[in-house]
Amino acid sequence: MKFEKIRDLREDNDKTQTELADYLHIKQTTYSKYELGKINIPIEAFIKLADYYNVTVDYLIGRESKKK
Repeated sequence: MKFEKIRDLREDNDKTQTELADYLHIKQTTYSKYELGKINIPIEAFIKLADYYNVTVDYLIGRESKKK
């Protein structure tokens, strides 16, 4: 499953994959694979990203259309 919202939020906030990878304590290549849907994103990472962007996890996974 591809998670376009995490890429869109990153780009909208002028962040790089490296910055988000550092925040999540992972490699940039791993973060890239998250965005492309090549590997599953651990729930802990979803929660951290939702907190970082001040959105819900449901928004990140596409279950709701409003950020908050």
